[in-house]
Amino acid sequence: MFDRLTELETELEKLEARLSEIYASGDQNAAREAGRRFNEIKPIVDAYREYRATEADLADARELLASEDDAEMREYLEAEIDAKDARLTELDVQLRELLIPRDPDAGRNVIVEIRGGEGGEEGNLWAADLFHMYEGYAELHRWKLELLDRQLSDMGGFRDITFVVKGDDAWSRLKHEAGVHRVQRVPVTESQGRVHTSAASVAVLPEAEEVDVDVSENDLQVDVYRSSGPGGQSVNTTDSAVRITHKPTGLVVTCQDEKSQLQNKEKAMRILRSRLLEAERERQEAEMSSARRDQVKSGGRSDKIRTYNYKENRVTDHRIGLTLHSLDHVLAGQLDALTDALGDQLGGGAAA
Repeated sequence: MFDRLTELETELEKLEARLSEIYASGDQNAAREAGRRFNEIKPIVDAYREYRATEADLADARELLASEDDAEMREYLEAEIDAKDARLTELDVQLRELLIPRDPDAGRNVIVEIRGGEGGEEGNLWAADLFHMYEGYAELHRWKLELLDRQLSDMGGFRDITFVVKGDDAWSRLKHEAGVHRVQRVPVTESQGRVHTSAASVAVLPEAEEVDVDVSENDLQVDVYRSSGPGGQSVNTTDSAVRITHKPTGLVVTCQDEKSQLQNKEKAMRILRSRLLEAERERQEAEMSSARRDQVKSGGRSDKIRTYNYKENRVTDHRIGLTLHSLDHVLAGQLDALTDALGDQLGGGAAA
């Protein structure tokens, strides 16, 4: 362990010496990667330096105690030795936890896709409610939220909506939100007051950088068309909407929320790169042994992960058996009780 800590301390010192040069170079990818790595290893090195300093203080105190005759001074030194020894034990545990391999996606921006599902128009309205829930969650954590694309439904819901969440801990808190979110409530479309069950699916992807996924222009088919709104009516007089098909995989991404064709293409490429990164990781996972795959499996998009019951003001996460009777607070964006519990039981990936 200590050989690894010494290596990290050397890496940090070299990185600190080059940071100003990297930032001045104008290479945003290099600056982002350097900043991310600095934030990963600095807490580890700080704890290691405190460990060494505490170890040295402990050795000095024991040396003094061995040559001290004064009873009062000996009592003081013995208390110091006990305190330093206890702190060394704490730091040893802390360092071992910090050295647990970090989630490779920690610190990345997060692309979230929500699609209305079971329940028709009620499913679309529920997709909009989920979006506002995550919007509130982002606001509480002071994350930035950027809309990439959305398809409105006839009653003001979303057939689908895609957005980016930017925040240092956004991935670790949102990555377990992927799956089917089921709602039990009386829909606005229900005239007789009956409770219906509807659903919307949530996909959570780490946003891929250009350096993560090499996409050749020759592999892309780019089509442009006029944007459409609810009911299919045209909402633009120019061909600004963009559909990109990745020919080798058949993945298709559309984006029409911006009035500029160039902006829609840029946003569509961000989504495509992230989907390709996820597809590659799924391919690699599929090649693992079945035992290993069972260990890392976190629940696919088809799994019903959570139920929101309006009548009982209740939300239940089925993966960890957690039920909260505070649905109103959860829908307002207060998700920490859920995401903290999911991180603890399914793996938060917060270690560096």
